[in-house]
Amino acid sequence: MKSNLSRRQLVKNAAGLCVGSFAIPYFVPSSVLGKEGSTAPSNRIGLGFIGTGMRGMAHVKGMCHNPNIEILGVSDTFKSRMDAATQHIQNETKATTCKQYADFQELLACKDIDAVFISSTTQWHGLHMILAAKAGKDIYGEKELTRTVAEGIEVCRTVRKHKRVFQVGTQQRSSIYFRLACQLALNGYLGKLHTIRVSVPGGRSVPKAPAIAVPEGFDYKMWQGPAPLAPYNEFRVNKDDWGWSHPWYHIRDYCVGWIAAWGVHHLDIAQWGAPSLINGIVEVKGTGQGPAENSQSDALVGWEAELTTQDGIRMIFTDNKKYEQGCRFEGDKGWAHVTRGNIKTEPVDLRRTKFPDSDTLLYKSRHHTNNFIECVKSREDPVSNVESGHTATTLANICDIAIRLKRTLKWDWSKQQFVNDAEANKMLASSFNNGWTW
Repeated sequence: MKSNLSRRQLVKNAAGLCVGSFAIPYFVPSSVLGKEGSTAPSNRIGLGFIGTGMRGMAHVKGMCHNPNIEILGVSDTFKSRMDAATQHIQNETKATTCKQYADFQELLACKDIDAVFISSTTQWHGLHMILAAKAGKDIYGEKELTRTVAEGIEVCRTVRKHKRVFQVGTQQRSSIYFRLACQLALNGYLGKLHTIRVSVPGGRSVPKAPAIAVPEGFDYKMWQGPAPLAPYNEFRVNKDDWGWSHPWYHIRDYCVGWIAAWGVHHLDIAQWGAPSLINGIVEVKGTGQGPAENSQSDALVGWEAELTTQDGIRMIFTDNKKYEQGCRFEGDKGWAHVTRGNIKTEPVDLRRTKFPDSDTLLYKSRHHTNNFIECVKSREDPVSNVESGHTATTLANICDIAIRLKRTLKWDWSKQQFVNDAEANKMLASSFNNGWTW
């Protein structure tokens, strides 16, 4: 017979067993009762992981030793990845409660899973996030938030409707250097802000390759999900020697391109330090370069976009062939250039600025994933809430659309659409395939 007792009910009943009318003492380790600084299993957050590739596995490893959580499920289209994640969890935690789910919908149906880490390919992000929110799960969602603007709008709406905690994987917000640069810009320490330069790595051309049989243990149809079906080849999905820049990042059926997948990190910092980038009506234009001939990729390889706000701030967004990688705020009295692990300022002493309470002080998070877990417990918004992920992703998308249309566009943040441009607005959404819908 299948037990109807949940994991939490089993823990609560563990303090005593009854035979007839006599209670039999049952000695429970102090860790089960939450003593000696540990968290009782009944109070731990049940976690599931959708996507256990490079990024997903990094999250699995990071969460294994968090005493406030219990990893209960992993889901991936690669059986080998689920096996690796499950083995790591068992080795590190000695727990055997983690289950594998070939279909992520079964993981979302598990009532003991309270929150999910979503590290799937981008064409899946919107659906995974929307269905997770509808299933009552809190979400740590990797960047960029969604492939299209329309999906991002729906993700935000659904997360708020179902009162879910959502942390976007724009982890730079949990760095002291990025927070410092943004507070310098926000509080006038650079003078009147006039220019922001955002530079990130450019895209790549993906070579064409002949169709081959799908490897055993890989559910390629599920991997494609809402994207158009296409024959499998060795360059369409992943190549280990490509590192983080997997080929699918540069194929628009799966991702807008590196302009969004990498760009969203520093665009998020730009909007954090200059909120007018995501308010009112902004003007956007740009130029770009596509992939090499005979490529199966179609995302931009190089680009230079310019966005102008209503208060006259210019943001120049490029691949890093022209400018140093990072986010640079420029004012009439100084500048601050920040990138991972470093900040440079002029004047130099700005690096040691002590901000008084009267200044605009940004959310202080010291650890991105721990901030998410803390907010799951407190029910407060984390440092990178869902709207911040959507607006940063939208900045990348509208730059990409302006470059592709080869004309200057006006974007209205209040309506989340382009002004009087039906062709551009049509590019804000795409249809789902293979029967998938939210």
